[in-house]
Amino acid sequence: MPAQQLKNQLEDLQRLLAETDQPLSPQERQSLQQLHDRIEARLLATQGESNPEDANLVDSVNLSIEHFYARHPTVAGTLQRVVQALSDMGI
Repeated sequence: MPAQQLKNQLEDLQRLLAETDQPLSPQERQSLQQLHDRIEARLLATQGESNPEDANLVDSVNLSIEHFYARHPTVAGTLQRVVQALSDMGI
């Protein structure tokens, strides 16, 4: 179930990236896309096994939340749900 929650949050993040009414700069879009791709790759990797990159991944998401919190609260909220889903998966 946690993996499905993460998939749902990644889909929400992808939808936000696709929306043209989100006032994201090209750099912000690229940063979010790269973060999305890293999380998706981790999800596709062997699930349930600890990975040394996991802490780095969670840190990256948390830094993105801080960055987007004031200007893009919807994006920050989606990223917070991503962190929660990662935590639920033991990452």
